[in-house]
Amino acid sequence: MIMPRPTAAQLSYGSCTVIFSTLAMLLLSQTSSGAGIAVIAVAALMLGLLVAMTVPIPKRTRVVAVRRPAGAEQEKAEEPALSQS
Repeated sequence: MIMPRPTAAQLSYGSCTVIFSTLAMLLLSQTSSGAGIAVIAVAALMLGLLVAMTVPIPKRTRVVAVRRPAGAEQEKAEEPALSQS
């Protein structure tokens, strides 16, 4: 199973979430211990991953060739000749 590559929106939303949530949690908790900072960093990374994975992925569209009957091309070629008279 091939995993799709993340889009630019997923990368930017996830990165912004990690940065802003880390700053907010550090400011609100006012922790200065290494363990507290590590817990906040891991929580921010998990939150950023969650946000990045929930951003909707655009669906790929297929280009479908339309086949015309052989008679349609001949009628189209004859139309200008009829309209000139």
